[in-house]
Amino acid sequence: MSDKGTSVVIVGGGVTGLSAAWWLARSGVAVTVIEKGIVGFEASGRNGGGCTHYQSPLFHEEQRLWPQMDELLGYPTEYQRGRVIFQVDPRKERFHEGLGLRLPKGYDWEVLEPRQVRGLVPLAGDNVVSGVRFHFGGHANPQRTSQAYAWAAQDLGAKIMQHTAVTGLVTSGGRVTGVETARCTIGCDALVVAAGPQTGKLLAMLGIDLPMAAARAEMIVTEPLEMMPFTGVDGNGLYGRQTLRGNLAYGGGPHEWFDDVGLEEAPPKPSGSVTRNLAKRVAELLPKAAHARVIRSWSGVIENTPDGRPVIERLASPDNVTVATMSSVGFGLSPATGHAIRDLVIDGACSFADLSKLSLSRFEGLRPDWREHLGWLAPGAVEARVAAR
Repeated sequence: MSDKGTSVVIVGGGVTGLSAAWWLARSGVAVTVIEKGIVGFEASGRNGGGCTHYQSPLFHEEQRLWPQMDELLGYPTEYQRGRVIFQVDPRKERFHEGLGLRLPKGYDWEVLEPRQVRGLVPLAGDNVVSGVRFHFGGHANPQRTSQAYAWAAQDLGAKIMQHTAVTGLVTSGGRVTGVETARCTIGCDALVVAAGPQTGKLLAMLGIDLPMAAARAEMIVTEPLEMMPFTGVDGNGLYGRQTLRGNLAYGGGPHEWFDDVGLEEAPPKPSGSVTRNLAKRVAELLPKAAHARVIRSWSGVIENTPDGRPVIERLASPDNVTVATMSSVGFGLSPATGHAIRDLVIDGACSFADLSKLSLSRFEGLRPDWREHLGWLAPGAVEARVAAR
């Protein structure tokens, strides 16, 4: 069975693929999104919702777009501006000095005394040693945002195929001409691969090596608490927010690495070890919330490149393929990433940022044992190494 095709096929129904679909549809492009499960159901909908990636070349566009997204999409994202970061480790009392060197110029922020932190974040305790407040950045609701992208793209004519795993790619004349699924083969003029931890496997079908490792990203959610004046709070190695219902939703590792994530597999379920670790650190960061019950946890699978940065590039060969693997920072950058993918697909270059540092070519000469060197090994592999010693 075959489908008559579309102009652009996007493999991956997370926020990156959905944002790209919306941007392309806005430009009048016929686009089809293929998702092996439910859109936004994996890491895109199960993260801290942060929108403050100041070390990315997409940062300026991220900051320009987020305050407009509810109006542009026509659906709520629950975006809220600003961020507080504070430390409870006395060794990090002057962390703001290094932070100031990394922040782009032109964005307003301030150093906070412990009492100021507690005024904004009443669930913090007497263990606060220092803090900062960003008057930029912020956070949004990952589930609502994922759905908003999907609905907005469909409103503009985009087609979304859920529960449809990709089984192969059709090539002809040095280009990708179709995407094979169990349901049908869909013809296309261009392909966008934004499939999270499956991106490497899909590119391997084209003979392209994308070094990446998959890991579980886990969040915990507490029972609702009294609303704080400021709801976007990071620290103690954690990222997260207080939801509009008052729940605390937090993640931040440690990661559990996987050897392989299949093209058709459901995401792994949460594990107790990561959940307990997160709960302990949330209680350390916000001791006045230590009594709160954890009522649920979320788990999604994220992809990570060796240097922790995304790969966003239109390939030289096949030259009608654009790849976007976000290395754990996909949600917050999604408005800008979708714009960049739109530019790469239609114009061949990004109109608003230099993406050269995000090219796949930076991994040329990468040591073959890079995962072992970084310690990014699945639990079974770690145990085997210990036993062999």
